[in-house]
Amino acid sequence: MVKIILSGCNGKMGKVISGLVSNFPDLSIVAGVDKNTGESTYPVFSNISDCTVDADVILDFSRPDAADSLIKYAKEKGIGVILCTTGYTDEQLLKINEASKEIPMFRSANMSIGVNVINNVLKNISALLYKNFDIEVIEKHHNQKVDSPSGTALLLANTIKNSVPEETIFVHGREGIAKRNHKEIGIHAIRGGSIVGDHEVIFAGQGEVIEISHYAISREVFAMGALKACEFMYGKEKGMYSMDDVVKL
Repeated sequence: MVKIILSGCNGKMGKVISGLVSNFPDLSIVAGVDKNTGESTYPVFSNISDCTVDADVILDFSRPDAADSLIKYAKEKGIGVILCTTGYTDEQLLKINEASKEIPMFRSANMSIGVNVINNVLKNISALLYKNFDIEVIEKHHNQKVDSPSGTALLLANTIKNSVPEETIFVHGREGIAKRNHKEIGIHAIRGGSIVGDHEVIFAGQGEVIEISHYAISREVFAMGALKACEFMYGKEKGMYSMDDVVKL
């Protein structure tokens, strides 16, 4: 049985994960961390440093500023951390990478299996299509999402950029006189209503358009991916892991 400490347990994603964990017979949430320590089926602590429950992994769906305390606790206990949050600063990313030299660390911009399959497809086709196609990335999210563009849009855009041998640049939206240059990879963010998360990659050529799309119907898709990541991370050695590793299984 993989014992999980769920950080952000009383947030929207945390509640979805708590509701779905019973679908995984080898997983159990043994404790939670949240500023809101409301009622739960497991003990909830306002700070992970106060947690006295033994666990195998920490699963985080909270805020980027929680990373430092989670990593500190994980190092003390010798357990892995699964970071499902986006919007980290460069300094935080450096600390996360440094921590992977001591403990198993897992970070992905999107926990959906489908998005990560698409990301792997982009690795294989972007260089082939780039010469004859303009490339645009469009992401849509609910009106309360904090970071823009989304971590997933940046994941997809960076995969394309790293797959193309020619120099490319990111252009975030367009305004006024903005004739397109071929070396641009456009990234566009839309915020509205309760959109869970939509991502489209458009390859626009002469006389034809290729569109690769992923639409998250509910938050369950991210929760299922996160719980699969917990299964994957059980007993792992120190190092950096991602959903790419889960998809390969």
